[in-house]
Amino acid sequence: MFEASNLLVTPDLTQPAGWLPLVFALVMALAMLAYVILDGYDLGVGVLLRRADGEAQKDTMIASIGPFWDANETWLVLGVGVLLVAFPLAHGVILGELYLPVALMLISLTLRGVAFDFRVKARAEHKPLWDRAFYAGSLLAGWSQGFMLGALVTGFANDWGSQVFNALIGLCLVAAYCLLGAGWLIMKTEGPLQLKSVRWAQGSLWLTAAGVAAISLATPWVSQRIFDRWFSFPNVVMLFPIPAVTLVLFVVIARSLKRLPMRLAQNNQYGAAVPFASTVGVFLLAFYGLAYSLFPWLVVDKLSIWDAASSPEALMVIFYGVVVVLPVIIGYTVFAYRVFWGKSTALEY
Repeated sequence: MFEASNLLVTPDLTQPAGWLPLVFALVMALAMLAYVILDGYDLGVGVLLRRADGEAQKDTMIASIGPFWDANETWLVLGVGVLLVAFPLAHGVILGELYLPVALMLISLTLRGVAFDFRVKARAEHKPLWDRAFYAGSLLAGWSQGFMLGALVTGFANDWGSQVFNALIGLCLVAAYCLLGAGWLIMKTEGPLQLKSVRWAQGSLWLTAAGVAAISLATPWVSQRIFDRWFSFPNVVMLFPIPAVTLVLFVVIARSLKRLPMRLAQNNQYGAAVPFASTVGVFLLAFYGLAYSLFPWLVVDKLSIWDAASSPEALMVIFYGVVVVLPVIIGYTVFAYRVFWGKSTALEY
């Protein structure tokens, strides 16, 4: 286990050694948030694939994510890349503690990518095999990411209680991805698959809520500093809107999913985007709460962004690269979603 002083030393923020780590921490946070939301829904579609009725529905589900899924993973590459080059000490510590779930995630993402391309080109008798591989890759990738989230929150504790907590958070994140994926399918599909997606979202909603609640309760529990940041006065009053709005969003999702079947049966698409948009809102608020709790520590109370940062000279060189690369990634992501927006069409190659 990595050990370091929990004394936070903040350098002069007017100097490159002070503000450059802040900039890269923000870029890394935004990249990981974009990845969790964008790749989260297509991982959710992959997990839901086995519940579809017939090859036609599976093809429609794949078509709904086909133009986006590969580009969505760019954000993971950017986030991990920033961690490696801007915070090499933290990269070594975090990946050293999480090498097993990281290895599982990489294997799963590789399996998922291979299955995605092969399922549409394989012979008919082999197609179910690749569908199962795509499902397994999506499920294991989502679970391993949730396990890593739980480990990060608990400060990489190795006791059995923490390991069980991490595993449960993995299941909850899979449910959250399924909720995102089902919301995506409600927007992108029509007919029986759209109605089925509403039921899938209903089945994932409360396990997602349980995961958000578990993270929210565990984070202050592992650190007195985080507890004081949330529950000291007047912070507790100023931060109350975060859990309150999150609860409201869950209620909005539940009400929308209850009303949608009647509308969709009449081919009325009004409100079809509400579950997905509200779930994205939940993710944004949960991410903000977690970032508020952890900042400026990359390893809870042990390693800050300034302790882990590369030299200011190296960060400045990387900064110029990020200034060029980040707008390009944002630009082609926005362009792809604009071009391929709307209902999914038949899958053709």
